[in-house]
Amino acid sequence: MSQWLVLALGMAAACAVVLTIVLLNHRRIGEDDDPSETPDVIEYMTMMFGVIYAIVLGLAIAGVWEARGAAQDDVRHEAQALHEVSERVQVYPAAVRQRTRADIDSYVTYVIHKEWPVMLDEAELRPQGGALLEKVRRDVTDFTPRTNLESQAYQPVVDQVAVADDARNARGQNAGPTMPGVVWFGLIVGALVSIGLIFTLQIRRSPRELLLAGLYSALIAFLLFLIWDLDAPFGHSPSDSTSAFLALFPGVS
Repeated sequence: MSQWLVLALGMAAACAVVLTIVLLNHRRIGEDDDPSETPDVIEYMTMMFGVIYAIVLGLAIAGVWEARGAAQDDVRHEAQALHEVSERVQVYPAAVRQRTRADIDSYVTYVIHKEWPVMLDEAELRPQGGALLEKVRRDVTDFTPRTNLESQAYQPVVDQVAVADDARNARGQNAGPTMPGVVWFGLIVGALVSIGLIFTLQIRRSPRELLLAGLYSALIAFLLFLIWDLDAPFGHSPSDSTSAFLALFPGVS
């Protein structure tokens, strides 16, 4: 199911539930009920809770956004480092150059098509991916430079493999969800309480009040969906975060 469809259904469901409760609540209220009798303390508490919950939502969005950005940086560093290795071995002998590039392509192909789906589902990396990267490391470290140009390229190539390995380890550490379960519990309970408090203000059936109640509930549903979507640092499908690899290694697609 498309994420846009899920978002639309969630927002529509939140609006429908809130408006239904408002209409049912209006039927049981007597004609002599005066909405101006709402105690000032209730209005104050509703306002304060809304402000506090808005701050919590903002912090949650900032946290998952920062984690998503850090995860994408790890992917870019890993892909760029491997691309640098593939380009810098141009000065190596043909046999070494071809073997190194073939092993890099094998690693990238495995990561995109095999390891990435597992990483998204299980939040862990596959040992086979580490073995393929280790093969690339052996290709460059076991080579003995014979010319001055090869000697100048040797250490930078080795360093780029180390950068790729470090970025891979960081990718594995950041593969899981960012938000703890207790935070999700607080966000959901806070949303229910925040929406529930608007009924203490004695909302009527006027179009303006119904519109505001629906928009308020839809906004909270959207923000919770946004946090859920960003809570996966590498997205919910391989196409969400493998663009760096595909851009630098178009042949693996």
